[in-house]
Amino acid sequence: MTVRPFLPYSDRRLHTSATPVDTISETVRMIWDDMIETMEAMPGVGLAAPQIGITLRLAVVDASERRGQAVRMANPEVLHASVQMRSHEEASPNLPGVSALIERPRAVTVRFLNDEGSMEDRDFVGLWATSVQHQIDHLNGKLFVDHLSPLRRKMLVAKSAKLAKS
Repeated sequence: MTVRPFLPYSDRRLHTSATPVDTISETVRMIWDDMIETMEAMPGVGLAAPQIGITLRLAVVDASERRGQAVRMANPEVLHASVQMRSHEEASPNLPGVSALIERPRAVTVRFLNDEGSMEDRDFVGLWATSVQHQIDHLNGKLFVDHLSPLRRKMLVAKSAKLAKS
């Protein structure tokens, strides 16, 4: 397994929709394993493949207290989102040193291809739901700052770039 480097915010792959995965192959399983190791090294509660330069619709999420509960997802899509919202301070290793309070649905039902190659519908609540939605955004070429006003986004991107230089 390998801890992979994160793409910088300016990399176009972070701002482009990722390619759907047809089947769960040994290669896909190896990518998920690398993603989990990379996520744990951050440490974080989720990771999408485009963040490490792999333009496939793959994500991992682990918002468990004791870790080791990662959910591996290919082609995740939100089927249902609660009307009740939840705010959470979000960040990304692709924009180091900055974060912002983002409001998202508190609970979501997500359909995805699981690690056994079967379609699965699963409910996520709280931090799990926030992380899954954050990862799906990455798969769609969006980062958490895209939920902010253009001015606030520009300020956070500039601050991150300045921090990266120092």
